[in-house]
Amino acid sequence: MRFVILCHQLEGDFLTGEGPTSTALETGVYPKAHVLNRFIAKLIDLFIVAAADEIAPPVGFLSGLAYILIADGFAGGKSIGKRLVGLQTMQLDGRDPTGFRESIIRNLPLGGAQIAYAVPYIGWLVSLAILAVESFLIIGNEQGRRLGDEVARTQVLDAGQLAVPD
Repeated sequence: MRFVILCHQLEGDFLTGEGPTSTALETGVYPKAHVLNRFIAKLIDLFIVAAADEIAPPVGFLSGLAYILIADGFAGGKSIGKRLVGLQTMQLDGRDPTGFRESIIRNLPLGGAQIAYAVPYIGWLVSLAILAVESFLIIGNEQGRRLGDEVARTQVLDAGQLAVPD
C-alpha cells in the first residue's frame, strides 16, 4: 500500500517539477534499491571474507566474521561492496547512515550463516537456507528489507538518493 502511495506521490512530483527525494523524505518511505546491485555488493563483500579466511585460516575466519557484522557501519553506511556498487545503508528513523550498532544487528543472520558454514554438510545446508531466506525477503519485500533490516530498522538505498540540502 505504501508503495502505491509513493508511486502516486512520485507521479505528482514529476508533473509539478519537484524531486522525488523530497517526497520520500516527507513520507519516510524510500524506493527499493536495485536487487542486482545489492547481490553484487554482497558478493564483493563475501569475496573479501573468503580471502581473509584463506590467507590466515584461524584468524581469517574471525576477521571475516567481524567484517560481515560491522561492514555497513563504516563511513556513510557503506561496506566496501556497497561503496563500489553505489549503495548505502540508512536508518529508517531519519536520514542518518547506519552505525556499527545497527550494522551488527542487521547482519546477525549473515554472521550466523558464516558460523554455520564452518560445520561440514549440515552447516552448509543451514547456511544456504539462511542466505536463501534473506535473498527471498530482499526480492519480495516492497522496500527490499530483509530480516536483519526489519530488526535494525534500516534500508539499503542507492547512494545519493537522500542527498538533499538541509
